[in-house]
Amino acid sequence: MMQRKRAMVLLTVFLGMLAAIAPLSTDMYLPALPEMMESFQVTPSMIQLTLTSSMAGMAVGQIIAGPLSDEKGRRLPLIIGMAIFTLATIACVFSPTIHIFLLFRFIQGFAGGTGIVIARAIARDVCKGPALTRFFSMLMLVNGIAPILAPVIGGQILRIAPWEGVFIVLILIGVVLTIASLIMNETLPQRRRVSGGVLSGFGGFANLFGQKYFMGHCIMQCFAFAAFFAYISGSSFVFQNVYGVSPQTFSLIFGTNGIGLMISGVLTGRLAGTIADWKTLRTSLWIACIGSIALLASFVIKLPLPVIILVLFFTVSTLAAMSTSSFSLAMQSQGRSAGSASALIGFFSMISGAAMAPVVGIAGSYTAIPMGVVMVAGELGALVTFYIMIYPFHHKEG
Repeated sequence: MMQRKRAMVLLTVFLGMLAAIAPLSTDMYLPALPEMMESFQVTPSMIQLTLTSSMAGMAVGQIIAGPLSDEKGRRLPLIIGMAIFTLATIACVFSPTIHIFLLFRFIQGFAGGTGIVIARAIARDVCKGPALTRFFSMLMLVNGIAPILAPVIGGQILRIAPWEGVFIVLILIGVVLTIASLIMNETLPQRRRVSGGVLSGFGGFANLFGQKYFMGHCIMQCFAFAAFFAYISGSSFVFQNVYGVSPQTFSLIFGTNGIGLMISGVLTGRLAGTIADWKTLRTSLWIACIGSIALLASFVIKLPLPVIILVLFFTVSTLAAMSTSSFSLAMQSQGRSAGSASALIGFFSMISGAAMAPVVGIAGSYTAIPMGVVMVAGELGALVTFYIMIYPFHHKEG
């Protein structure tokens, strides 16, 4: 019993690290975006395309890795993905131009998407029902450490090294994850794998597209993550250029919001089985929607920085509760197609972020309004989608 409990703890930490590839790849170098803009001599929108290329890669990578892992098992695709992630990160460090950098950021994201989707699929392999919600909340807890530490580490690295130093740390993380993938046990036995080859696994997407409830969660997360990635890509310019804080202070503000994400994820796990997941989802969406509107209003009337930080904290923190409860609800009915289902959810969340990242910089790097507008649009879209496509399946439950 003790040995099984220890194995589950180690698995949770490992899966949390895999799921944390996204925030590690995006959040750690956020304090360096203004420096990179100067280094590559490009516009704010162009440097924010480095976020877009990474997230687009993650979206496509999940679509490929999900069905592949349903047919080949979780371990082999994960090993290959983590090895490519490490090599692509090395190439990022030595990229001579912004266009080459963008190419390898896409490859890095593509490979990183393997870790994200397979981590979720493994969670579905070993858990179901309220246990899946609790397990996924533990992933969010481990994952929540990344947004807290990543920008802080990035800000401190910038004290002693140029922006390339941030990517050297990512290389070391990639090496650790590659080694861990080599020694992990397979969680999808042969008898539970999708038969008929990889193309059959991709055919599972057609079935998923036909499920209104499941697609409701995909579209809702698409909107919610558009708002979140507007914050991710725009916050460094808003705080450093508009409000004049240092890279180190920005990293602390960003890390504080990471703490909010972690608390939100823990509460969701603790409430699993006590409060229905769909009610937790509804509450988190309402808080995020109201918070984003308050944030935009704060930008327009130029409220002081402490107010902005407080409103943003509550708005951003809801993402963990939303994604944890939504993922659990969406995955309940997915068995053999867990990899494909996880991939589709991941694709919708990442592709929206990829699209929104350069939008927040379209008006330049000295205005907060575009970030606020995109966040409001995203949170409103998520709330409307919930009531149209998800709530009808639950409203009789009270």
